[in-house]
Amino acid sequence: MSSPLDRELAYHEKLYSGFAQTHFARPAVRALRSHMVRRILALTGAGRGSTVLSLGCGIGDTELLLAPHVKHVTGIDLSPSAIRQARADAVAAGIGNASFEQGTAAAGRFDLIIAIFFLHHLPDADLAALPFQLKEQLADGGSFYSLDPSRQRLSGVVGRLLVPGLMKRYQTEDERELDGPVTAQLFRAAGLRTRVEMYDFGSSPLAGLLPGWGSGYRLARRVDDAILRVPALARRGSNFELIATK
Repeated sequence: MSSPLDRELAYHEKLYSGFAQTHFARPAVRALRSHMVRRILALTGAGRGSTVLSLGCGIGDTELLLAPHVKHVTGIDLSPSAIRQARADAVAAGIGNASFEQGTAAAGRFDLIIAIFFLHHLPDADLAALPFQLKEQLADGGSFYSLDPSRQRLSGVVGRLLVPGLMKRYQTEDERELDGPVTAQLFRAAGLRTRVEMYDFGSSPLAGLLPGWGSGYRLARRVDDAILRVPALARRGSNFELIATK
């Protein structure tokens, strides 16, 4: 029987062998990634002098958008196909302050560590151990930022009912949705000051369903910003941000 790590690698090698490169280049997805970068910078205070580590960087589409705003970005990922694409895209874009390595860990200490749609792929034991590992790699005053699907998300319920085949296309058999406050407790247990914010309601799912509709994403993002001001609605949001500071 294959391990979760083997299954994740097999899935992502297939994902990064063509589909992801095309999908992530579409206007709505690019707009989504640009918004993520703005949020990361705003919530963590990262800037021109910051060194950044990205866990599960994939083909580096977010990391290459982040690189012009920081000192250096190091991306790591299990998938050789993803790393090859990230390196090629960095060269094509003329970005010299981003490097990409295949693997599960990187040496050194960092001002900021990010994990975009990464934590929910980890087995429970690995997720519980990760905050202690991150604390060792964060510089004093450094921050960790993650973005993951919420267990309370309304969009997940709707998606499983209306488009179950599409939902499976974007998910491995081992990933799951996470409870934001419960996940935050794992980071607090490691001695990190931690808070949770709700990221969106419908804009990210829309970008996945209609990746070519950039204007639709931007409109949905404005609607999300209004919805998330209502606590009862925000609790059913799609994805949550976790910000932990050493």
